[in-house]
Amino acid sequence: MAITSSAKKANRASARKRIFNVRRKQAVDATLKSIQRLVKSGKASDAKKLLPAAYKALDKAAKTNYLKKNTAARLKSRITLLVNKVSSRK
Repeated sequence: MAITSSAKKANRASARKRIFNVRRKQAVDATLKSIQRLVKSGKASDAKKLLPAAYKALDKAAKTNYLKKNTAARLKSRITLLVNKVSSRK
């Protein structure tokens, strides 16, 4: 339990930041999972249409320091390779 006023304020700030981080995590996870689901089901064109949304979610996560910059870049690269690999098979 926080005793000092600065510790209480830190708890309040932490609770506020947690809400934003959870929201950011859900945005990233939802877009990546939906792309992977589409790729697995063979709908490469639909997955390709979702790539900009995934890029946006990852860039915002990196901008707000939810993810490191290189982590976001790595995830963008991997998801793009996955989509391109499936779309080139057809």
